[in-house]
Amino acid sequence: MSASQLLRLATAGSVDDGKSTLVGRLLYDTKSVLADQIDAVTRASVDKGLDTPDLSLLVDGLRAEREQGITIDVAYRYFATPKRSFVLADTPGHVQYTRNTVSGASTAQLVVLLVDARKGVISQTRKHAAVLALLGVPRLVLAVNKIDLVEDPAAVFAQISGEFSELTSSLGWAPEDVQEIPVSALHGDNVATRSESTPYYDGPTLIEHLESVPVDADVHGRHESGLRFAVQYVIRPRTAEYPDYRGYAGQIASGSVRPGDEVVVLPSGIRTTVERIDTADGELDVAHAGRSVTLILADDVDVSRGDLIATPEGAPEPIGEFEATVCWLAEKPLRPGARLLLKHGTRTTQAIVGTLEERFDEQNLTSIPNPETLELNEIARISLRVAEPIPADDYTVNRRTGSFLLIDPAGGNTLAAGLVGNGLAQIELGDHVPA
Repeated sequence: MSASQLLRLATAGSVDDGKSTLVGRLLYDTKSVLADQIDAVTRASVDKGLDTPDLSLLVDGLRAEREQGITIDVAYRYFATPKRSFVLADTPGHVQYTRNTVSGASTAQLVVLLVDARKGVISQTRKHAAVLALLGVPRLVLAVNKIDLVEDPAAVFAQISGEFSELTSSLGWAPEDVQEIPVSALHGDNVATRSESTPYYDGPTLIEHLESVPVDADVHGRHESGLRFAVQYVIRPRTAEYPDYRGYAGQIASGSVRPGDEVVVLPSGIRTTVERIDTADGELDVAHAGRSVTLILADDVDVSRGDLIATPEGAPEPIGEFEATVCWLAEKPLRPGARLLLKHGTRTTQAIVGTLEERFDEQNLTSIPNPETLELNEIARISLRVAEPIPADDYTVNRRTGSFLLIDPAGGNTLAAGLVGNGLAQIELGDHVPA
């Protein structure tokens, strides 16, 4: 399947905005669910005293979600239309699950951000939009859901669209990369079919927009940055059949590779050429981003798990100290001097947090200099020092090799999602007014 035929998208929004119902509607209207699943949902809906099927039950598969009526994990759904196939990450809306939103949107080419027409753009909407901007999500859809429940839908939609356009412009999106659509996920208005109840709206339905929106060839970065291949495993069978075999297994993060290509191994800086590309199905003449392969190099060089094989031109310089933008995902606050583990690609190394340079106030789009701590779900620019230099790109160059995780060395829990560089630079920040 060509890249233009596949769209990776995610949903985001506040709790009870109707994400699960919208995703269920997408699956239902594209005939991506089996008849017995529909029958099971219908029976469950009748048991709940509903007159129509509760399509959110198609996606709220976890028992805890069914009992609570909320989504608490990222669930990946697959559906297709005659024009395009889709991989959808359905993320939770509760503020304590922001980490799941980060995970689901990190590889998305488009995010559908829902708001309840009765509530409009709320603080959680602004937080999600800020996180999506920092992650570099190329395109947004604002789905103004439950539009059928407001008295003056045309005025409400215009007011919400205007406020959201102002927000996304300040966060760095161009107007052509944001589409606002009034929908009713419950009744299917403007999801797959155009609604007669929204004469004030003459744009595409959600499905039409998803089918026609341009898809960037480089899923993981805004610019083509050449080959990036993190070594996950060194294969050395040492058998009678393969006594001298030495291959480097991993997944191509960006770019492509062919036998004969010159490459550089980082952080050592040693140059060599690719002799062969192996897979379980045989050798390849070329391998592109997203493909898991084993590279055989022409020279017997020292390569270990965590090393990066890259195109020499434009290859990242290994860095030991750098600035980064992080979203803190732990209950325990972050303080300067914290000793953590940093996971970049397949390499994990010790790290020390230097200064907390500035915290991002996503509600007011301002910067608060030198905060003492970073609390749960807060975003900040910080400085880091690592024990072993990492071959990292700036996140604006390559989303895969410009991202990392901060991990608790004691328990192994993920503490923060991080981006190499100043992710706040693209945002139009106003002056902070102290309380």
